[in-house]
Parts: sequence; structure tokens; C-alpha cells
Amino acid sequence: METESLFGRSDSAIDSPLAWRLAPKTLEDFFGQSHLLGSGKILSQIIAGKKFSSSIFFGPPGCGKTALARLIAREMDMETSFLNAVSSGVSELKKALDTARELRSFQNRRSLLIIDEIHHFNRTQQDVLLPATEKGDVVLIGLTTENPSFYVNAALLSRLATFEFKPLTEKDLKKILKAALENEEVQKMKINMDEDVQNRLILASSGDARKMINAFERAVLSAEIDSAGERRIGLGEIEASLQKRVLRYDKKSDDHYDHISAFIKSLRGSDPDAALYWMAKMLKAGEDPRFIARRLLICASEDVGNADFRALLICNAAFEAVEKVGMPEARIILAQAAVYVACAPKSNASYLAIDAAMEEVEKGPVREVPNFLRDSNLDAKSRGHGAGYQYPHDFPGHYVFQEYLPSPIRFYHPTEEGDEKRLSLRLKELRKKTNH
Repeated sequence: METESLFGRSDSAIDSPLAWRLAPKTLEDFFGQSHLLGSGKILSQIIAGKKFSSSIFFGPPGCGKTALARLIAREMDMETSFLNAVSSGVSELKKALDTARELRSFQNRRSLLIIDEIHHFNRTQQDVLLPATEKGDVVLIGLTTENPSFYVNAALLSRLATFEFKPLTEKDLKKILKAALENEEVQKMKINMDEDVQNRLILASSGDARKMINAFERAVLSAEIDSAGERRIGLGEIEASLQKRVLRYDKKSDDHYDHISAFIKSLRGSDPDAALYWMAKMLKAGEDPRFIARRLLICASEDVGNADFRALLICNAAFEAVEKVGMPEARIILAQAAVYVACAPKSNASYLAIDAAMEEVEKGPVREVPNFLRDSNLDAKSRGHGAGYQYPHDFPGHYVFQEYLPSPIRFYHPTEEGDEKRLSLRLKELRKKTNH
């Protein structure tokens, strides 16, 4: 049966996808993971020295785990076996390990075993790997999209070097797409794809090179050929190939700033539904969830402040959780924090206070630290530092009036909103005692 691919027509019904055909053949062609493969980085040095040991690669889909494992297989010049934990059982695993032992015993040749989706192996299957990796009968590379600390047995994990792969950056994806467009066979198809369309595809791919190249291939095959013999790929083809809407959102343009502005203003305006919509649109368009988490932190302090001190605690916890789990689950954490901030009582009193204090430092009279407030550890006797200071905890209510600021000026004006009302009442009571 004839099938069509980006590489023309073929009698084979199992033509490899373009993403597979474009997989890097050398380390120079590998894009991304510079924290592991950059100049002087650990993996680069290990591969160059041909001293690779059993390891586990974990990270999101399409970030180069499998491609690098195959490159290492070439570089190490070892007998290589590939298993997928989804479809392989103990019998296939034992067979691969037996073959590796025989090669080492009779031919003094080491073997590389690459196991994709290793987190799908149960405890018994993982235990089968222990003796072979311990003795060095086989060099194992386990590939997984999950955190190995949760899915790989501690005994096996202790025998493996662990390398975390990051989502590919837009710069990395741009290089990969450029390589695809410059491929000799692809160029024969006369692809016409504007840079803004390329950027949409890159952005919508969310750091996943396989997703990007597969979508590109579908777009090319679905594009109509014009009178000049060119296949023009526009946003419509990209949207159809991704099987979802391509949102008009550019992280380097006004879109980025307009959307985050709408998000913050919705939070400040106590509209959780609007805030969720703008946040969802940003996330769908590929915005970094950590960027949104940072903005939530700022909003929790600037716009909620002491009217509800829990908002900052929740947003800080959300930021840390987003760092740990990533997308898509991070959307749930961000939603919880955004809803809380939107619904919380609002006060910008602390924000106004620090700006007023900063302005006073810049434009007001220069104030020196009063002697009684200075550190007394070294200069108490010689210079009288700390003399006259009254320790508030020695007084009723743990308070005694002292003039902590020369030429006093009031910066903080608490509101009557939420928890800040309690702070306002306390300050009023204290000021009554001192007539200050």
C-alpha cells in the first residue's frame, strides 16, 4: 500500500514520522539541555570521556531524552537494546540482560539497555535490574516523564545517576524547526511559512519538540499547493494540525503585558472569574506558570496586604508547589491562589507606606540613628551606644513609648479592611497612650 509522508511516496506503510527522521545524529545537532550538555557540563564530559554509567533521564515529553539516549548509544559504541516498559514484561527484560551478560563474558563487550517509560515497571520488574546494574553487566538508561523519586525503587535509584531534563526553550525549538525547514527532502516540497506562523507553532508547542514537528508535518501534508507549486502554511493549518485553537499571544509583545495586566487588575478588582479566564488564556498559550506565580506573589502583598495576611502565605506556597509539579497540574495550584487573592479583602496601605518611606529617604532630611537605638555590643562603654534604650518587654502590655525616628513622620495608614482593621485599632490604642 502506498503512503505519503514528507519524504515523498513510499511503498512502505510504516514510514517513520518526521520527528523520528530529524532526530539528531551527532551531539552538535542536539539542541537544548545546556545545563547538562553545555561546555564543561557534566554529561558532556562523561560522554566525551566514554565513561557513561547507568543513569535515569527524567523530564517532560519531547525534550530530548530519547534522542540523547540514542546519541549516547552511538558514542559509546556498545551493543544496544531498547525496551518500552508499557509493552515489555519480565521475560523480555531477562532476555535482554542475559544477552548482555553473555556479550560481556564471551566477547568482553558491554551492552547498553535503554528502557522508555521505566516508571511503568512495577517493583518486581525493577528489582530484576538490580544485579545487572550492580555488577556492570549492562549500562542502563531509564527514561521517564515522572519524578523518579516517586516511581523508581530506592535500591535501583541509588545505582543510577539522575539527570533532569527541562522543557525546551523557544530558542531551542526555533533551531529545531529551522533544521526541519532546511531538510533537503522538506525543501523539495516548497514550504512557505511566515516567521510569525513559525512563532505561533513554537509557542503552542510548550517546550515539546516532538509535538511541534508532528504538528508541522500534519500542517504540511494538509496545506494546499498553489499555482507556483508552493505549500503555504498559515495559522489555519497550524491550528488544525495542533487540533486546538492557536491563541494570539506573543510573550515578547504587547499581548504578554496586556494579558498579565488584565489578570492583575481582575485580582485587584475582586473578580475571580475574570482572573481565571485571563490566567487560563495565558497558560493555554504557553506562558510560563512560574511567571504567573510570581505576579500572584506581588499582588498578594501589593493589593491584599495586611487586609488578609494569609494571601501572601498561600501565594508563596503556590509558587513553591508550581516549581515542584509543573504543568499541567500547576494550573490547579495557580487557580486556588488566584481565587483566594481575588476574593480576599484589599489594602494597599503597606505598598503606599514603603513608597512614601523611600521618597522620604530620597528627598527628606537625612536622619542618623539615635544613640539609644545603636548596637551596643562593641561601643556601649566607649561611645555610649544603646544607653537609654527601654526594653518593651519589661513594661505592661510589652510596650513603652520611645521616639524611634527623629523628626517623626507617619508612612503607614492602615485601612479598616479585613485583618488590617485589627492593626488599625491597635495602633490607635497605642497612640492614645502616648498622645503621639
